[in-house]
Amino acid sequence: MLSRRLFLALAGTAITLHPAFCRKDTMPNNLDHIVLGSHDLDQGIAWLEARTGVRAALGGVHPGRGTRNALLALGPHCYLEILAPDPRQSSLTWYTQLPTLREPRLVAWAVHTTDLAAVAGKCAAAGYPIDGPSDYSRARPDGKTLRWKLFHLKDDRDGLLPFFIEWAADSIHPAVDTPPGCMLTSLQLESPHPNDLAKVCQTLGVDVPVMVGQKQLLRARITSPKGEVEFTS
Repeated sequence: MLSRRLFLALAGTAITLHPAFCRKDTMPNNLDHIVLGSHDLDQGIAWLEARTGVRAALGGVHPGRGTRNALLALGPHCYLEILAPDPRQSSLTWYTQLPTLREPRLVAWAVHTTDLAAVAGKCAAAGYPIDGPSDYSRARPDGKTLRWKLFHLKDDRDGLLPFFIEWAADSIHPAVDTPPGCMLTSLQLESPHPNDLAKVCQTLGVDVPVMVGQKQLLRARITSPKGEVEFTS
């Protein structure tokens, strides 16, 4: 069982846990971005534009990972990433299910922190093995390089639980200068066993609504020039 001291340290280092973590009207604190997977980036951009009226801007490629992306802002500190295979890379090592997706759907989400190493240590100590932290970078179309580091939980419940990211101090956060016009209004998890999932989120210090549902599901809603749009995993 997680000790009170460790729980307080984990919550304080990662993300502040709100007492009403399972209320319907809350969203995760320190939400960084949501990831919309697509089998083809151009088709993903067109699919999203048709529903929102906003065209995502090309972000760049992830060398050695086999993916590339496009982005649009969901607020001043949060954005949506369309992630798809990069046809110029020979192998796909991130989100290997992308080529099989019939249409775009949520495949992941991320929360940010300013001390990733400390968060990683607390997660491992609480009994949640992780992959990383590892350093990453990508060159934007304008030539600027973004740098960050992140880690994934080895068991992220098929993308239901977030990964954790820390942006380099000299990197512009993608939400700052990606196409505006949309706003995230809700993000929630659904599960046939919400109490179990809520306890995991509580231990990780992740403030996210956890609702009862027929299956495990990540659900996000945004407002756009074309009205409200919902995405699910």
